[in-house]
Amino acid sequence: RAGLRGVIQRGWAGLAADGEDMLTVDEVPHSLLFPELAAVVHHCGAGTTAAGVRAGVPAVPVPVQFDEGFWAQRLVAAGVAPGVVPLRGLTAGTLAAALVRATREPLFRDRARELGARVREEDGVSQVVEAVGRLA
Repeated sequence: RAGLRGVIQRGWAGLAADGEDMLTVDEVPHSLLFPELAAVVHHCGAGTTAAGVRAGVPAVPVPVQFDEGFWAQRLVAAGVAPGVVPLRGLTAGTLAAALVRATREPLFRDRARELGARVREEDGVSQVVEAVGRLA
């Protein structure tokens, strides 16, 4: 419906998709897969959110539980996602509409690239080591 090809990571939910334009995979490092995508549809766990931001691609957040709603809202506020798609409102139509916006409105692509570049330039490990050192 969105005119895009898709890669579905099976994950613990056992997701799968059929069709010429769909590929279902098992474990694939986000750091290898995400930079190759036009957008990432994900549950907004902290690690997946960070990997998507680092990759510099727009997001379609579909939070499921716990802190995922927070991270989904952060993606929208950062300008890399057109809006949150609630799991209970997830249909082929709502997903297609969100994907069309995320991939065809330059604002999301440009902002994602900009934010991704900034994140990749950060030396987060050194900052954490320094902060922990101040605690001792």
